[in-house]
Amino acid sequence: MFKKLLASIGIGAAKVDTILETDTLMPGQPFRASIEITAGDVEQDISGIELALVTRAEVETDDGEHTENVKLQKWQIKNNVSLQPGQTLSVPFEGVLHHETPITALNCHDNRCHVWIATGLEIDLALDASDKDPLNIVPTDAMRAFVGALENCGYYLHSADVEKGLLRGDGFVSTCGAYQELEFRPESGGFFGTKEIEVSFVPETNRTHVLLELDRAFRGDGFMSFTLEHRDLNPVALEKQLRQVL
Repeated sequence: MFKKLLASIGIGAAKVDTILETDTLMPGQPFRASIEITAGDVEQDISGIELALVTRAEVETDDGEHTENVKLQKWQIKNNVSLQPGQTLSVPFEGVLHHETPITALNCHDNRCHVWIATGLEIDLALDASDKDPLNIVPTDAMRAFVGALENCGYYLHSADVEKGLLRGDGFVSTCGAYQELEFRPESGGFFGTKEIEVSFVPETNRTHVLLELDRAFRGDGFMSFTLEHRDLNPVALEKQLRQVL
């Protein structure tokens, strides 16, 4: 009885470990994992497993700004099983990352973007055992093309963060509850042109929407959105279009 009481507060309870085939993924990419469950010191009934895609996002309130964990996506595996002391269980899992997963593999001065898979056991009368696996999220081809065109226009990536909320552009809206902002600055200082560009991607299966917030030296702030069709992606034409805007 004493061991069951300890297990109910997480001492000597079952442990979970999600082992990903790879931790380097793109937004929208399928992935595979093995969920390894190791029993604790007492018999425990497990009603299922929950995995969540989580990021750290900035939140603005009337009291100021703070950060909090935002669940972008979740998966539930119903797996009623009674674990005996010392028993191990391996559960295969396949999923697809949300298309709007923030990029973490960024070369910039201030990168505040973090994404991970959190795994918890739904254990009757006990605290959830939990496991966190950081992900290395790399940009898609469309994102690379847009960033490359922007760099060719004389801008470099200065900082990146994730904001809680939704984005709306011309004919699109984000869905996962948080969005990434990539802040670009001009190599030359931007005294007479655009001083700062904040870029946010809202990808879909066959196209990627891009929302720009422009901080111009004399014309003030402005918003502009693009839609990149993946099959018709033309980096040269994209760069030309950006130069006209900037």
